[in-house]
Amino acid sequence: MDAAKRLATLNRIRKLSRLMDTSIRIPGIGFRIGIDPIIGLVPGAGDLISTGFSAYIIFLATRFGLPRQDLAKMIFNVGLETVVGTVPLVGDLFDAFYKSNIRNLAILEQHLTVVEPEIAEVPVEVSPLKAKELFHS
Repeated sequence: MDAAKRLATLNRIRKLSRLMDTSIRIPGIGFRIGIDPIIGLVPGAGDLISTGFSAYIIFLATRFGLPRQDLAKMIFNVGLETVVGTVPLVGDLFDAFYKSNIRNLAILEQHLTVVEPEIAEVPVEVSPLKAKELFHS
């Protein structure tokens, strides 16, 4: 996969992680939640849908050749949030605070900082066309 496609994949992971975990700021207190704890309020199906999104993020992250231990941490993060998330109300509060997708994004970005710093340093706002210019200049 070329650098522009890798950046597009990284940005997709960044956007999904933030959507799931930090996309909504609660007025007055400044705490951020995503749609994950909101989806989790739907009995049964909500936690399954959230886990599906988190699994997709991990699937995309595997394209970057993460070491086994990093993948294991990512799977643990999602597994923990899934298991605790099944407890009514308490699980949704846990989802709002634990933010497994943001934790997993941090694991991926730490890996990329070491192996592909030129991609890790590009902010999410860079368009795919601009990315092609950056990597083909």
